[in-house]
Amino acid sequence: MDYTVEAINKIVGYKTWSDKKKLDKLLFMDCRLYANLGTDSSLKEKEEVRKISRRIYTAIKKVKPTMGEDFLRLMDKN
Repeated sequence: MDYTVEAINKIVGYKTWSDKKKLDKLLFMDCRLYANLGTDSSLKEKEEVRKISRRIYTAIKKVKPTMGEDFLRLMDKN
């Protein structure tokens, strides 16, 4: 699955969606990224998933700042 910056920003920009629906969709996207990684995934694939995940967490920060900050902080710990 290819989640582009445009697709992520589009979700954040929906005016008719509630914040909960936006968060649910963004977290679902993040979950799908990691679920599709396997033991046979290359280092490059893992790094790409991490980059996209960071973009998703940054988008979450726009919707719910404390949650986004927590996710980004935890990502930086690892």
